[in-house]
Amino acid sequence: MEKFITYFKGVKTEWGKITWPDKNQVIAQTFIVIVVVFAFTIITFGLDIIFKGIIQMFCEAMKHIGLMH
Repeated sequence: MEKFITYFKGVKTEWGKITWPDKNQVIAQTFIVIVVVFAFTIITFGLDIIFKGIIQMFCEAMKHIGLMH
């Protein structure tokens, strides 16, 4: 039981050392995260379209030479 109490005393001590970001910093970082996620979504979507086209061309070429039905 003493280890349990010691642990939570340590947690309380460390909790007091935390420096929380201010409101403007949170808003700025949230905006950056949204922009990065949006950019990666667009990039992934573009790559998906490109690879889909490549695979379709490959399949059509295989059908044309008789290797696929």
